[in-house]
Amino acid sequence: MRSGGLVMPLTKYKLGNLIEPYNEKCENPNLTVWDVSGINSYKEFFEPARQVGADTSNYKIVPPNYFACNLMHVGRDEVLPIAMNHTSKNKIVSPAYAIFKITEEAPVIRDFFFILLKSTEKDRYFWFHTDSSVRDGMSWDDFCDMELDLPSVEIQKKYVDIYNAMVKNQQCYERGIEDLKLVCTAYIEALRRKGNLKRIGDYIQPYNEKNIDGLITLEQGINIEKKFINPQRSNANLTGRKIVRKGMFAYCTQLNNENVAIAYRNDEDCVVSSVYDVFEIIDSSQLIPEYLMLWLIRPEFGRFVYWASEGSAYEFLNYNNLADYLIPVPEIKIQQEIANIYKVYTLRKQINEQLKAQIRNICPILIKGSIDEGNAERRE
Repeated sequence: MRSGGLVMPLTKYKLGNLIEPYNEKCENPNLTVWDVSGINSYKEFFEPARQVGADTSNYKIVPPNYFACNLMHVGRDEVLPIAMNHTSKNKIVSPAYAIFKITEEAPVIRDFFFILLKSTEKDRYFWFHTDSSVRDGMSWDDFCDMELDLPSVEIQKKYVDIYNAMVKNQQCYERGIEDLKLVCTAYIEALRRKGNLKRIGDYIQPYNEKNIDGLITLEQGINIEKKFINPQRSNANLTGRKIVRKGMFAYCTQLNNENVAIAYRNDEDCVVSSVYDVFEIIDSSQLIPEYLMLWLIRPEFGRFVYWASEGSAYEFLNYNNLADYLIPVPEIKIQQEIANIYKVYTLRKQINEQLKAQIRNICPILIKGSIDEGNAERRE
């Protein structure tokens, strides 16, 4: 920054001098997971949340252009779970999140601040400064005590423009993906309105093969995004675990409200723990697996699962209840057409995730460029 012919160097600021906390409660005790947002590894809000409490009246509001950050998980995840509300509507998050905004007088552009905190370098910086508690988190005061080096606002704007141009391209691609999803949804809604619903139990059957010889060495879990993932805790001995063959389905019998962890295995054989049940389609000439999966990812399936669950401390879904779920089963040609659209949708969604990962990986390069340019100004 230049002032009267003088060059202003990079300036170090404490976060507490740039931000202002915000603590408005939603005052609604009956929110569902679909009303509440979480934050993913790309530092974006996502819905539905993984879980909500029995009374949600103390859940927090995140207004547009405000930030939400879960300081309790910095040490556990080795990532600063932070997101900026880029929408024009309020978000709602759990009480575990700290909400804040950039102050009016702060010498930092809101988007530049977010780019800084999206970088893996800053993730390591915050992780290094977590406390030694069980959760290995960070207090609000400690967060405010962290320091950032900021170049001039002019330099910040230059790199924000570059970042926003990349994000705009990615979001344009993402809108095309959503159009494909709308096509699938339109097909499905049309079929549902026609009625003639069938029990999926007439088309599927349980599968209960165990990894007795221990030949399968890949263990998987399933998340609420309906994807197979590496388990949080790996086990050295996988003998006796349930086998999921390619082309089969698995789901976690322990539920979390309307969320159900269910997925279609379209990869190599794997094993899952005893909390999962496995099933397969009896005759794929009658029901295509990808077509069935389209129905299992819909919100009404989550509501059905929650209604059909049993238990007190934990809702529990057994196979017989799952088998009672009703879907339309049109002729195989129609199923295949819908499944093909969904396959293109999932492929493009994977590409979109790669684009977002690339943007995140570019953040440190942009930050380094802005810092180097700020240092160059100082040397002039």
